[in-house]
Amino acid sequence: MTDSLTLRRPDDWHLHLRDGAMLEAVLPETARHFARAIIMPNLVPPVVTAAQAAAYRERILKALPEGMDFTPLMTLYLTEETDPEDVTAAYANGIAQAVKLYPAGATTNSASGVRDFDRVRPVLEAMAAIGMPLCVHGEVTDPEIDIFDREAVFIDRVLDPIRRATPGLRVVMEHITTAEGVAYVRANPTGLGATITTHHLVINRNHILVGGIKPHYYCLPVAKRESHRLALREAAMSGDARFFLGTDSAPHVDPLKECACGCAGCFTATNTLSILAEVFEQDVRLDRLEGFTSLHGPAFYGLPPNEARITLTKGALVAYPAKIETGAGPVTVFDPGFPLHWHVS
Repeated sequence: MTDSLTLRRPDDWHLHLRDGAMLEAVLPETARHFARAIIMPNLVPPVVTAAQAAAYRERILKALPEGMDFTPLMTLYLTEETDPEDVTAAYANGIAQAVKLYPAGATTNSASGVRDFDRVRPVLEAMAAIGMPLCVHGEVTDPEIDIFDREAVFIDRVLDPIRRATPGLRVVMEHITTAEGVAYVRANPTGLGATITTHHLVINRNHILVGGIKPHYYCLPVAKRESHRLALREAAMSGDARFFLGTDSAPHVDPLKECACGCAGCFTATNTLSILAEVFEQDVRLDRLEGFTSLHGPAFYGLPPNEARITLTKGALVAYPAKIETGAGPVTVFDPGFPLHWHVS
């Protein structure tokens, strides 16, 4: 059995850093292991324009501890008032690498998202012309749709029509959670990729609900049946370059998670690589880990893989903290429910 593994330094293709005191506390947890990350724009107010993205990037870089090497890759929050010319300029000038689509009300800070998809068609057409990726939170928000069916319905009702109406649009289905999501990616050989989170490889809906409600396992999209978790694991370990890591690491202070209407999100930045090594080892697929964490994402985004390397070494239990203390309050680190033996150096 392998007890040491050297990989190109990984990237995170879906990350929440928040702002202010929270940003300052959680940024080092990502920058310790990851070279780059696609930064989510759902702040309050959201990051909609190129100027706002540039300002947010400066705040991230200012918060980066001395000696850490990390590149934030910015995204623009798509609204029905988004200016196609501003988006085009942001991409041309290297300010933003992608645009993020939130259906209105789908997740944290998504109230400014899209309700009428016809109103964003000019933006999507401009993005298709320049090759700028659209990152999609793939859930419908209709109250009559069961929360466990939102992703599958979104594919049929929203995503597939958008892609058919906008030839050439490059799309990342973010944090897919279903076998239907996996199948849709595989049925579309070009212009479509998907990120898979660490926590969706580990938990199913039983983890949230059995034996009492577990708020730190509650996320959106919500974890699904075990059959879907297994489909995600198979996709992540398949070697298929259309699937790559996007942790969706999403910090919330404990009082906002552990309350009557708790926030959605799992904070996995601290221990993701150790968890992934355990998961890939469980399925005898450690040889596929570098592709998933370090190669497939850069290939989709048209960026070179990182030259720097990290080493994972199997040994005694890794002592990760249970919580990260921030100026905004404590944030609980995701607990995979099994011991971690893979150390990162």
